[in-house]
Amino acid sequence: MQKFPLTRKRRLRYSSSIRSLVSENQLTASDLIWPVFVLEGKNKSEEIKSMPGVYRMSQDLLLDKLNHLFELGLKAVALFPVVTENKSEYAEEAYNDDGLVQRTIRTIKLVLPELLVISDVALDPYTLSGQDGLTDEDGYVLNDETISVLTQQAISHAQAGVDIVAPSDMLDGRIIQIRMALEEHDYPHTSILAYSAKYASCFYGPFRDAVGSSGNLGKSTKDSYQMNPANGKEAMDEIAMDIDEGADMVMVKPGMPYLDIISKASEQFNTPIFAYQVSGEYAMLQSAIENGYLEEKKAIMESLLCFKRAGCDAILTYYADRVLEYLNTNDEEE
Repeated sequence: MQKFPLTRKRRLRYSSSIRSLVSENQLTASDLIWPVFVLEGKNKSEEIKSMPGVYRMSQDLLLDKLNHLFELGLKAVALFPVVTENKSEYAEEAYNDDGLVQRTIRTIKLVLPELLVISDVALDPYTLSGQDGLTDEDGYVLNDETISVLTQQAISHAQAGVDIVAPSDMLDGRIIQIRMALEEHDYPHTSILAYSAKYASCFYGPFRDAVGSSGNLGKSTKDSYQMNPANGKEAMDEIAMDIDEGADMVMVKPGMPYLDIISKASEQFNTPIFAYQVSGEYAMLQSAIENGYLEEKKAIMESLLCFKRAGCDAILTYYADRVLEYLNTNDEEE
């Protein structure tokens, strides 16, 4: 009679060394993209009340931070402008060649040419309505008219030297129009990261505070163009459409509440799948950390590792700066 189990799965958990040896997924510096909020001015830093530990920064302070993080292994930064002036009905500031984003792109690429710069292509920081596009008299976001402006915005970012444009608007057909425009203007190497499955989520609230669009948006919603949180199959259609139109990478947003979408997309498509650990996710985790309910490093690292397990190729996270410090400390300890 057998007195012991032939298979003991715990043998592979016996020590930290063997657990590391058989680990299926690992979080590295190359997985991280740091989203940042850029301010006009110099030597300016403002902590975002709803996102403790995250700051709006002027270009000079951002560069100081990026220089340090690049040395720690940061590969990519995603820019989001804080626009307090020049908002308008038609969002002309979005494609101003001397605008905040365009100037920031040029400066970063001059100082850190090897750091990938990703720019948000959307109109919500620039519109009076706080919507991601131009609106009619009833407040409905106009699809084709908005795409014309988004295309101009993407080209202005490419001219400034951006590596990746990231249309986050969720309007139909904008990827192919942007791709065609990039080719026609001789920017064939500029990549497109499409926000393909972006849900109409309540988890974006702190972000809208950070970029200053929440006040303009008021009680309006983005339900007519962002996805219904109840839908999963539709996300696969959206992703497939963007890939067919020329997207080089696709995004699922938010992150942790939509790990099932990330997993399905990873299994179904060969295109790189990115995810965004959004402001609301950050706020929840950070609140629990600051109240002592969760251990900071373990909670952050576990939350990001689950993205890798689901099939993510890269993660936008406000914790990227902190995680790079963790990873480099671990390297030094080894």
